[in-house]
Amino acid sequence: MSLMSLTAVELGKKIRAKEVSVAEATQAALDAIAAKESSINSFVTVDAKGALERAAKIQAGIDDGSLTSPLAGVPVAIKDNMCTKGMLTTCSSKILGNFIPTYTSEAVVNLEKAGAVILGKTNMDEFAMGSTTETSAYGPTKNPWNTEHVPGGSSGGSCAAVAAEECPYALGSDTGGSIRQPSSFCGVTGIKPTYGTVSRYGLIAYGSSLDQIGPVAKDVTDCATVLETIASHDKKDSTSVKRDSYDFTSALKDDVKGMKIGIPRDYFGDGLDAEVRDAVMAAAKELEKKGAIVEEFDLSLVEYAIPAYYVIACAEASSNLARFDGVKYGYRTEEFNGLHNMYKKSRSEGFGTEVKRRIMLGSFVLSSGYYDAYYLKALRTKALIKQAFDKAFEKYDVILGPAAPTTAPRIGDSLSDPIKMYLGDIYTISVNLAGLPGISLPCGTDSKGLPIGLQLIGNCFEEKKIIRAAYAFEQTRDYVHSPMAD
Repeated sequence: MSLMSLTAVELGKKIRAKEVSVAEATQAALDAIAAKESSINSFVTVDAKGALERAAKIQAGIDDGSLTSPLAGVPVAIKDNMCTKGMLTTCSSKILGNFIPTYTSEAVVNLEKAGAVILGKTNMDEFAMGSTTETSAYGPTKNPWNTEHVPGGSSGGSCAAVAAEECPYALGSDTGGSIRQPSSFCGVTGIKPTYGTVSRYGLIAYGSSLDQIGPVAKDVTDCATVLETIASHDKKDSTSVKRDSYDFTSALKDDVKGMKIGIPRDYFGDGLDAEVRDAVMAAAKELEKKGAIVEEFDLSLVEYAIPAYYVIACAEASSNLARFDGVKYGYRTEEFNGLHNMYKKSRSEGFGTEVKRRIMLGSFVLSSGYYDAYYLKALRTKALIKQAFDKAFEKYDVILGPAAPTTAPRIGDSLSDPIKMYLGDIYTISVNLAGLPGISLPCGTDSKGLPIGLQLIGNCFEEKKIIRAAYAFEQTRDYVHSPMAD
């Protein structure tokens, strides 16, 4: 078994026990990347030299006892929308193709304090706008289970890198399901924490009221351990929440006796693939066997989640992306006539089609005469969706459903029909609108051998309940390695 077949926590234990050196673990990851990248394309930047230099420093810290984290010495990949000082950070866009930040995002700083080795930056949908990792300026990422299929998005590079065993774990960001949906497609585990739990400082914004950083890994134990490491209150982020506790690993118990789990009937209607439905319902039965109380209920307003999300997210994107104008950093057109022409040409040449589509939609819904009709109505819908979840959580500890309506589509299928791509986020989007935590973990494969993901949703700041339920279900099945992991 290769070192990259181990979970992050297992590899960390071997490093602390002196069975493996940090340099050996880092080199194993770099070798895996070198062998598999031509098939997967999950990385935009690989910093081999910097990773090996850092490995030597971390080894010294482990040896002298100053680094004791379970993640000390374990290599990690970072989604390419988190700033990393001195390392190219592109958001997989031409407009940031030469951007090297002067500071590091807080979540990555927390990992560095724990002794993580940063391998590089992973591919993504441009500015996190997409569900397939096909809108990247650096070409699409391929699914390690079948390279003719997408890995999901926008954190497809991070999820594919973990599934292909190029790294033990990675960081992603989730605006409308961008950790959970690709985790489902790639057969790995991903957590989107409660909004405000992980600092957004240094995360290049798409939808500021929706974006949240979270971990992607092979199992629930790794995800809980990583989340415990990156979560913190940060004065630099005005939306950061000071929580009483950042302990998530104590929830890793195989015990769901008496836990009330609700299954929304609305999630099992038209559009849900039969094989996905059967796998998710089988997972619910496993939890019921372990003593959980499982019942169906009606979660209203599901059909309004997608229109509300895309109005709000695109409005925020049009505002956030106004800063990319070719003046202080990033791409600038070579030939222009005056300042306004420079803005126009730099943005036209620098942004891809999907980003332009969302900027235009966002500018439209914020424009005079349409602000009340679209944007304010979407905000009211967002509040109603939160109320519907509040009502559900009065009765249930956890909500269970699919992470995506289908398994991973073929490359090219979704990109030709943007509406079809948007509808693929139907089960994940409302979690972001309500600011709730959610986890996706594997619960089977379809007849084509592609992974199916189970989603568990919790109330605000109740990550421990979804971690507990996910861990209990995980004990009923073995982790299945992707064909690319061999």
